[in-house]
Amino acid sequence: MRIGTPIPFQSPSQLQVPLASGNVQAGFPSPADDYLEKSLDLNEHLVRNPAATFFVRVEGDSMRDAGIHGGDILVVDRSLLPADKQIVVAMLDGDFTVKRIRRKNGSVFLEAENDSFPPIEIGENQELVIWGVVTFIIHQAR
Repeated sequence: MRIGTPIPFQSPSQLQVPLASGNVQAGFPSPADDYLEKSLDLNEHLVRNPAATFFVRVEGDSMRDAGIHGGDILVVDRSLLPADKQIVVAMLDGDFTVKRIRRKNGSVFLEAENDSFPPIEIGENQELVIWGVVTFIIHQAR
């Protein structure tokens, strides 16, 4: 799975959308207009550290079982230290990819979330740079 060129986060203005109070029921519908609580700024919820955040668009399906599909946009925070099993955006030998980082028995692996793609063990002659930790996945409802 490849990703496009990173796009730095820029927040020139707020994006306010209505937020309904309460929860959405999966049963009988109710008139949502009666329950508008306030406006919601998506920047406040998706971007924790604006100076270290960027977006990338995903290509491919190696992370499909993690809910990441081609065309999705990833919100990536460079200020977070990647922990074992987190999804990261990495540059491996000059190519960007999104994978789950794994540390096992002193070795580092990049693992796909699709059985068609084997884990990549990072060798001592390979260059791995972690660009950031994926904090949110934005995709269209399917």
